[in-house]
Amino acid sequence: MHIVAKRLTKWMVRSVSVVLPEARQHDLERWRRGREDFWKYQRCDAVFASYGKSGRTWVRVMISRYYQLAKGITDGIILGFDNFHKLNPNVPKIFFTHDNYLRQYLGTADSREAFYGYKTALLVRDPRDVAVSQFFQWKFRMRPYKKAMNKYPAHGADISVYDFVMDPNQGLPRVIGFLNDWARELTRINDSLVVRYEDLRSDPERELARLMAFLGEEVDAEAVRGAVEFASVENLRKMESQNYFWRSGSRIKAKDVNNPDSFKVRKAKVGGYRDYFDDEQIAAIDAMVDSQLTPAFGYTSAEKKAAAPEAAEGAA
Repeated sequence: MHIVAKRLTKWMVRSVSVVLPEARQHDLERWRRGREDFWKYQRCDAVFASYGKSGRTWVRVMISRYYQLAKGITDGIILGFDNFHKLNPNVPKIFFTHDNYLRQYLGTADSREAFYGYKTALLVRDPRDVAVSQFFQWKFRMRPYKKAMNKYPAHGADISVYDFVMDPNQGLPRVIGFLNDWARELTRINDSLVVRYEDLRSDPERELARLMAFLGEEVDAEAVRGAVEFASVENLRKMESQNYFWRSGSRIKAKDVNNPDSFKVRKAKVGGYRDYFDDEQIAAIDAMVDSQLTPAFGYTSAEKKAAAPEAAEGAA
């Protein structure tokens, strides 16, 4: 019944939008997406929040594979809101969100109060890497209407990666604002877990096990190892080029198999943002992070400097 209502609402919104001004069309589409998120939010067992291009798809594939190995779920599909739960009630209903449309729908744009009473996992990534990854998402994968709706640079715009990253609407300042809002609100969430992309890259088995325990699992170490191996960057790129996850839509499907920058799984490199800028641009980008980002997730120069002695001591 929900699927029918969802499709009907989508059809109605798009039919009405034909006669509306562009700005009103965008407002109505954001309302529709917020309404769908609200439906999931009301029924979920846990929330998994992240900014776009923070590595969520990779983590989602690992979680999916874990449940497939540990709970006997069908191969070749990705965990959605409740699709695995329908196959096995022991799998929780997880609301994956980029934390945008729901807050607008609820009128809580400046807080995360909607999540205060929910088990909430937050995936974070260095905002500089996120902003660069957003550039390639915008350039090669994003549909024109979504660019306009979310105030990205216009479709086909001739804009450099540096200018995109410094853009206040969807560049680095926007990512920093997202992280700052969460840093301020995390202590108000009753049951939360922060997962850093960089920690997942350095020790994926440890971090995936920590996440699965948070989601209520008595962690199966063998399933964790299998999930990490399955979701390796090399294997994901191979599966993406072969459209392995075709039953889960276009979430992991290359737009152009001959263009590596059009893949959903691109470089997956920690600190890779430095590959795209000269020294002066890197200095400006780093200065923005140091001056605007709230110290909370380990991405400012001061935090990294403070953590360096601990890392050296641990290696000794």
